[in-house]
Amino acid sequence: MRGGPDLCGPRTWTWLQDGRWGWGWHDPAWALTACPFHRYFRVILLLLLALTLLLLARFLHSDLELDTPLFGGQAEGPPVTNIMFLKTHKTAGSTVLNILYRFAETHNLSVALPAGSRVHLGYPWLFLARYVEGVGSQQRFNIMCNHLRFNLPQVQKVMPNDTFYFSILRNPVFQLESSFIYYKTYAPAFGGAPSLDAFLASPRTFYNDSRHLRNVYAKNNMWFDFGFDPNAQCEEGYVRARIAEVERRFQLVLIAEHLDESLVLLRRRLRWALDDVVAFRLNSRSARSVARLSPETRERARSWCALDWRLYEHFNRTLWAQLRAELGPRRLRGEVERLRARRRELATLCLQDGGALKNRTQIRDPRLRPYQSGKADILGYNLRPGLDNQTLGVCQRLVMPELQYMARLYALQFPEKPRKNIPFLGA
Repeated sequence: MRGGPDLCGPRTWTWLQDGRWGWGWHDPAWALTACPFHRYFRVILLLLLALTLLLLARFLHSDLELDTPLFGGQAEGPPVTNIMFLKTHKTAGSTVLNILYRFAETHNLSVALPAGSRVHLGYPWLFLARYVEGVGSQQRFNIMCNHLRFNLPQVQKVMPNDTFYFSILRNPVFQLESSFIYYKTYAPAFGGAPSLDAFLASPRTFYNDSRHLRNVYAKNNMWFDFGFDPNAQCEEGYVRARIAEVERRFQLVLIAEHLDESLVLLRRRLRWALDDVVAFRLNSRSARSVARLSPETRERARSWCALDWRLYEHFNRTLWAQLRAELGPRRLRGEVERLRARRRELATLCLQDGGALKNRTQIRDPRLRPYQSGKADILGYNLRPGLDNQTLGVCQRLVMPELQYMARLYALQFPEKPRKNIPFLGA
């Protein structure tokens, strides 16, 4: 009532909260402190303000993550620097190797490199510690990632106890197709077969178990790289026991078909900055050297490489279970997009012709030409001209093929020793 007492102060004709003109308080500040209704309204306003600040902080935090390790549920601490990467063959391992080489160089870490004139760590023989340059001296090693066949007791003689172990797998059908092209002139089983279709139609015609050290690329090659017998029977108890071995030792197994998602999880586990895991595709083939496989050939490949297939199936499921548990779909999409956006930025900065891959004859700088093998046409990059020295160094490391980068690190770590000879660079 107009004539009644005003419990919330003196009123006048004013604009009311319900959107009408009416009889209300001319002193809103007084009303907020004296009127119970307005005290509740003030609490709501403060809650809305707090929510707005929280959302703003989350947005700013996401922006900062471009240059800092991931947060949100992961253990805080310094970046992991003791790392063993089991580089399996024809699985995008060269791209991961480049990531590790760059991290080692940037952070002045020591890499377990092949001794003397070798370019790998004894592959295809089981790894021995003596294959590493400087082992047995006072030299300490942070990163091991060159080609080797896994042999845990010998690896442990080289790497610290707190080493983070990880590896990578690829769909065995496509891994075998890539191996057939790449090792066509090396593996006897492939050399005698006119095509992968012909090989898989009758593999025993071409494959001989007794020559398996040269034929390791022709059957269950990833299983072999983990140190297991590629010619073993695919019996359930045996397979489960070997997979359990891998799970006990390797904290993470990446999947080549989902490399960006894998790198997001790797970055999280290692507590690295975003730029540490950004990479360009290395050691990839031209489309003309990739064979199309019929559904029948694919099924034969899965059957021929049954051990690899079981390994791949298991760790593909494991990767996605870890991604769901640690990140969830929404955050995973956001992190993958940040990774890809940064890769596009670096491609624009570093690469000529929009980052188009080039064949060997088109690559101007011979130091950036990748090794060619078998029937494969391995591609590389040209850098943009006119880059300043600092940017040029960053860009060169991003596109440097693995043999050249291995030789570079060897010269930096062992300046007193003869340089590694990379014969094809002079060809």
